[in-house]
Amino acid sequence: MRMYDIIKKKRDGGELSTEEINFFISGVTDGSIPDYQISALLMAIYYRGMNVRETCDLTYAVRDSGEKLDFSAIDGIRVDKHSTGGVGDKTSLVVAPIVASFGVKVAKMSGRGLGHTGGTVDKLEAIEGFRTTLSEEEFIAQVNRIGLAIVGQSKQFAPADKKLYALRDVTATVDSMPLIAASIMGKKLAADDDCIVLDVKTGSGSFMKTAKESKELARLMVDIGKNAGKKMVALITNMDRPLGYAIGNSLEVIEAAETLKGRGPADLTEVCMTLAGYMLSLAGKGTPEACKELARRAVADGSALKKLLETVKAQGGNAALIEDPEKFPKAKYARAVKAPRSGYLTETDAEAYGLASLTLGAGRNTAEDSVDFSAGIVLKKKRGDYVSAGEEIATLYSNDASAFPAAEERLLAATQIGNEKPEDEPLIYGIVE
Repeated sequence: MRMYDIIKKKRDGGELSTEEINFFISGVTDGSIPDYQISALLMAIYYRGMNVRETCDLTYAVRDSGEKLDFSAIDGIRVDKHSTGGVGDKTSLVVAPIVASFGVKVAKMSGRGLGHTGGTVDKLEAIEGFRTTLSEEEFIAQVNRIGLAIVGQSKQFAPADKKLYALRDVTATVDSMPLIAASIMGKKLAADDDCIVLDVKTGSGSFMKTAKESKELARLMVDIGKNAGKKMVALITNMDRPLGYAIGNSLEVIEAAETLKGRGPADLTEVCMTLAGYMLSLAGKGTPEACKELARRAVADGSALKKLLETVKAQGGNAALIEDPEKFPKAKYARAVKAPRSGYLTETDAEAYGLASLTLGAGRNTAEDSVDFSAGIVLKKKRGDYVSAGEEIATLYSNDASAFPAAEERLLAATQIGNEKPEDEPLIYGIVE
């Protein structure tokens, strides 16, 4: 079998066989296929696409390229939630404790942030002492003991995807539906969960810019998961604007904790309750609507917050920070961003807000960059709110005061103010089951 023939076949619109896809991923993993041939096939896939069978085969090959987890020693139904990434997206910190408080096991592998999107591991590491690396034995024991553990992904987890993504990133082939689906689901299926809820973001702050594209991606990923024997559901959620008011690691942890105390922003609370409801429903706790009410109850009676505190303590974190967020280390500098005119906020571009937070030090441009956990943005106003000229619309936080001018300029350029209040947009565009 020759890589040349596989590239030519896909270039000409042909359907790759299972054997050809496995040969390709095997060569990606062991380094026997040079980067220029990998890139050539990626570009051919970008232009010619893949059918569902090809995409499933590509996903399973990525899954099988490295270590796979065996969760058979975990007692009970295992449920995971995956987000395609967004700005202010701290939902895992809210939904995982809610679901675990009902005895459903949440054995979660999460990633770090890159570019304008945040990462759950970075948020957790903003909690002093929190360990995001556990041995497999520790991980399984903790899930069995308290029902929840959240750790970073192993370096040997789907190694083919790491190589493919690096090349996609420099060859303008990131936004390919089959390549996105194989990347996400290859890693998800390498973990041994029974049920998976996908939070597929749509809008300016996400990979998929339109609801139509997001639904297509969601349908594809749900089909891949079901073909692999998983219970699946996907929510299409709005990422045209940041979720909640906080953007940045410790700031988002604080907002997640406040949400579990019943004091969270309405949009974040609604999305989290819906996600938790579907996770509980897949685990057999009732209908999605009934389970959504269970989720609200877990917040109201404090059991979800208790589960978060239990998890933080189990992984070596300082739980006092969750109980009293004022104890979180604060950035040295703060700067108010004020409205240049009076009117309604008609647009708050999520991607640009995320990039402004990145400018302040809250994210990374490359995987090697360090993160300022206390940096970020707290919004004072959101889309649809009325502001007067000179009124504060956001506060910037950073340990580098020289970052403020560029971040403020980016944020103001992404904030449109008009004379008429904009129509409400849905938080959730649809459900794919």
